[in-house]
Amino acid sequence: MSLLHLSISADTPEEVAAFLAHVMGGVALPFPPFPDCWIAFAEQDDGTAIEVYPTTHVLEAGPDQLACEIRDRDAGPPFAHVAVCARLKRSKIVDLAEERGWLARICNRGPCECVEVWLENRLLVEFLDAQMQRDYRAGMTAENWAAMFGLAR
Repeated sequence: MSLLHLSISADTPEEVAAFLAHVMGGVALPFPPFPDCWIAFAEQDDGTAIEVYPTTHVLEAGPDQLACEIRDRDAGPPFAHVAVCARLKRSKIVDLAEERGWLARICNRGPCECVEVWLENRLLVEFLDAQMQRDYRAGMTAENWAAMFGLAR
């Protein structure tokens, strides 16, 4: 299984999409299907992307397909996060986030480290540089997970 794309919300969708694209080595472009939305494509340009919607937009089941509605802003932090492969080194990711005033730090997640970035200081994205990605893939298996937490398999 591979993640193809995901959607997140932001107060400043263009800025967040530009940051994400930069860290993933790709490009950010407008997302014309919905107003004021952006999409960050990853470097490999194989469809891997993150759509960024304004916090005032919500997705709903329309009569025939997905619909985007504009509502009052949901001020609460989301209960969601994503881990993303980064093309930049961990120190550069931290620097870029801190330039925007966003919390960024290197954290140990057990089988690997990650760069924890809080986009707009509200949405968690874990970025993994090349070494972190290797450690993640080696350590993040069902067998290792069960052993780490003493779970029966």
